[in-house]
Amino acid sequence: MAQPANTFDTYDSVGIREDLSNVIHNISPEETPFYSKSAKKAAKNTFVEWQTDSLRASAANAHIEGDATTAEARTATTRLGNYTQIFKNAVVVSDSDDNVDNAGRAKEIAYQTLKIAKEQKLDIEKALFDNNARAAGSSSVARELAGAPAWMTTNTVAGSGGADPTGDGTDARTDGTQAAFSQANFDTVMQSIWVAGGKPDTVYLSAFQMNVALGFTGNNNQRSSVQAGDERVVKSLAVYVTPWGTVEFMPSRENRSRDVFIMQDNMWEVASLRGTKNVALAKTGDNTTRQVVTELTLCAKNEAANGIIADCTTS
Repeated sequence: MAQPANTFDTYDSVGIREDLSNVIHNISPEETPFYSKSAKKAAKNTFVEWQTDSLRASAANAHIEGDATTAEARTATTRLGNYTQIFKNAVVVSDSDDNVDNAGRAKEIAYQTLKIAKEQKLDIEKALFDNNARAAGSSSVARELAGAPAWMTTNTVAGSGGADPTGDGTDARTDGTQAAFSQANFDTVMQSIWVAGGKPDTVYLSAFQMNVALGFTGNNNQRSSVQAGDERVVKSLAVYVTPWGTVEFMPSRENRSRDVFIMQDNMWEVASLRGTKNVALAKTGDNTTRQVVTELTLCAKNEAANGIIADCTTS
């Protein structure tokens, strides 16, 4: 049917209020599992140091009654260190924009500051996983922390041509020829960690490698369960049980897809010289500037409790 003559409809009307949702739908990922699960401590210098040690191998230990005691030779601890890295982001919002009636947020400066803080946390997660050597920096060069791969030498599987770093954070891993992530390599590294005395609990891997892991043989499939008296459906990540320990698979968006990390989380520590701060910078015009800054580093408390399967194919 047609409209009656002279019908005034929405196509003719001027001044109709726009239908703009008052909620901003942000689907961007913000999970940072490694950063979140690592131990935390305060740093007191831009170069953070710690010591590692290990027990000697077991040996026969039987002595004659009344025999004189001879002291064993002892080895010194290993002293390691990493530089703090400054993570900094800023946003400038005009005073006009901060005072208009914006949909989805009361104040533009507050919304944008929270957004860059979340983005910075992702940058931190990426830095912790990066195959990057530490850098002391200078008045013209930024300090950089050594990421996890730069410390891992004991329990590693790499592709042809790949090489472990020195293990003190001064150099990065040498990437090798990529090969498929396999259950055999995974079990090899798990056993190696157990032999070294580690107790790994989390596997960090990309979505691609997670799909590979879900094809491992055994009962490590995802499960859904309803808790008694609870209307929620709890869907857990895959848990892999081996003779060498039980680990949770944790998909991670920020580590390189070619690297699969098997970690004992409490053997990694994030040392913060400056915790994340929202700083209002000096007002120099008709605008407001906010800076979000964090300064921290990564401490590998004992890399032998962890392992890496490097150089995995990513497609």
